[in-house]
Amino acid sequence: MRFSTNNLIVFMVFIFFSCSDTKGQKSDHKFTNDLIHETSPYLLQHAHNPVNWKPWSPAALEQAKKENKLVLVSVGYSSCHWCHVMEEETFEDEEVARLMNENFINIKVDREERPDVDHVYMTALQLIKGNGGWPLNVITLPNGKPIYGGTYHTKEQWGKVLTQVSKLYKDNPEKANEYADMVAKGIQEVNLISPTSDLGVLTQEVLKKSVENWKPNWDLHWGGNKGVQKFMIPVNLDFLLDYSFLTADSNAKEFVGLTMNKIALGGVYDHIAGGFYRYSTDSKWEIPHFEKMLYDNAQLLSLYSKGYKVFKSPLFKNTVKETIAFLDREMKNPEGGYYAAIDADSEGEEGKFYVWTEEELKSVLGDEFPLFSEYFGVKRSNIWEKNAYVLSRTLHDGDFIEKNDITQKELDNHRKVWKERLLRARSQRVRPHIDDKIIISWNALLINGLVDAYHAFGEVSYLEKAEEVFNFLQQNGLKGDHLVHSYKKGSKTDHGFLEDYAFLANASLKLYSATMSDKYLDFAKKLTQIAQTKFNDEASGMYSYNADEELISKIIKTDDGVLPSPNSVMAENLLILGHIDYDKKATNQAKSMLSSMVPVIEENAYNYAKWNSILLKSVYPFYEIAVVGDQANAIMVEMHREYLPNTLIIGSVKDSEQPLFKGRYDNEGTYIYVCQDHTCKLPVTSVQLALEQLNNF
Repeated sequence: MRFSTNNLIVFMVFIFFSCSDTKGQKSDHKFTNDLIHETSPYLLQHAHNPVNWKPWSPAALEQAKKENKLVLVSVGYSSCHWCHVMEEETFEDEEVARLMNENFINIKVDREERPDVDHVYMTALQLIKGNGGWPLNVITLPNGKPIYGGTYHTKEQWGKVLTQVSKLYKDNPEKANEYADMVAKGIQEVNLISPTSDLGVLTQEVLKKSVENWKPNWDLHWGGNKGVQKFMIPVNLDFLLDYSFLTADSNAKEFVGLTMNKIALGGVYDHIAGGFYRYSTDSKWEIPHFEKMLYDNAQLLSLYSKGYKVFKSPLFKNTVKETIAFLDREMKNPEGGYYAAIDADSEGEEGKFYVWTEEELKSVLGDEFPLFSEYFGVKRSNIWEKNAYVLSRTLHDGDFIEKNDITQKELDNHRKVWKERLLRARSQRVRPHIDDKIIISWNALLINGLVDAYHAFGEVSYLEKAEEVFNFLQQNGLKGDHLVHSYKKGSKTDHGFLEDYAFLANASLKLYSATMSDKYLDFAKKLTQIAQTKFNDEASGMYSYNADEELISKIIKTDDGVLPSPNSVMAENLLILGHIDYDKKATNQAKSMLSSMVPVIEENAYNYAKWNSILLKSVYPFYEIAVVGDQANAIMVEMHREYLPNTLIIGSVKDSEQPLFKGRYDNEGTYIYVCQDHTCKLPVTSVQLALEQLNNF
């Protein structure tokens, strides 16, 4: 996230500074600190700072207690632009480093390796300051309780903060402890959930009210929520698509279609290589923040695949195809997993790898430039900065073809030439850095995206890719009976979080529905059981984010954002497994978790869309479709091509004791059973007849 001018707070005193974006030059490797032993690209970027950085560990905190030193926790990630800026101009400065080393135990954290540490201290920053961002810099007592929080600082700001906080702690430790206790208590209260067993609060009225409260924030001209910056939040649009269908809300459907079109046509999509950037810095989706994250692209594959089923838009199909090609070409580990992120910066400039001057375009494209410039709006009024263009579109292909009196085939040939030439030219540039960690939960989201693409387009290679990713995660992410959070050869990380178990179990259920292979169902059940044991929090009726009590507060993460919350995904998994196994205990547990969220769902649907998706499955009819027989696979492929929200589709080509298959296998044919709440219609033999049963249930 880009920084804004900070209101830096020490205790209850507000100190105002102005911010500069001047970059320093990287020093030679005159210094080496403890981060040199890590594998995280972000931590390694700081391994030669003069600051005596240490990785997060209980030992570092123990050292702080032993030496009675304040702890400085600095959190960032490898593709964070302002993290790089602060490192270069502040953490590489020897004078600043001396001040840090003398007075603090300095800990660097990769938020993608330790999202739990990030979550706790980001909550602290939001309580102290009212907003957050990265780099996240907090100063804590030796016990880990924070007394100061801020984001990006210039060298001068940082020096003043360090001096003042250190002096205040030495002069008035009682006040420091009092304030730290207050902040720590606030963090704990944020993570309090009041459990309920009143399933009567789960109603269609609650669902509709939540969406009606959300609608005034919709940007009906450009899509997305109103605001000067816009994030693609796939879980929100996914929910609204299903909601619009089940409630016949045409306004919601139009809003989703508008948003998806504006994103796919805009500059937040890479029209040359494919794939989405992280977010838009303007309200029109034109100028992106150029980092590319796996979790965004994975979820957007799912969204645009589902969107294609609804809108039948060639743009959506092409977006999915190009994004998968981009991921395979630029983010895939040769062993089978996918990397975490690609930086926004190259050669010290954000977006330099991706943007073009008019002169460059003319040189590369030659006589193709006039049509290209019209297709992508290359004109003086659209210049971004430094005389460069971010490529975006305003017209769909059909409208462009009509306007320019060419055929679709001719346009396709032109586009192929444009991409080949520009990709060749771009390949000569200095590439942005790749964060080559393989994060289990993000790769699980990619499995879902690939399976959803397979369902929408019938391309078998997409399913094969999904199974390849699953095999990689099973082989490299599973250690005995527990998952790690991220994988890299030589990595010491041995710390899986709730999201890893929940997301991978969810992906396993998706693969089970696509392949009919019991190994995926068994694995989903295994991970769910481990998660229930490892992360159960009886006080809230939810699941804690991490399994140990290393931090100053437990984390019960329930809000859905750029990632769905691990608790909402756990609830969805329990609901699906309940329908597969006829397990009322599992479905009731999912609904109990959901009912605890009703107050915040009503108030703020934007931040709880995955929970609203589960509410949709709970208050509108939910169907189980069981396909049993030798030809089950072909029928399931056809069924999955249809847009069928609130429907579980599973199949078997053999006799099975699973409740939905038991006693239903017949050597003589393949039959489709359409069921609701364990009550099934008479079996039929064609997809068309099954769809008629669904419509008339």
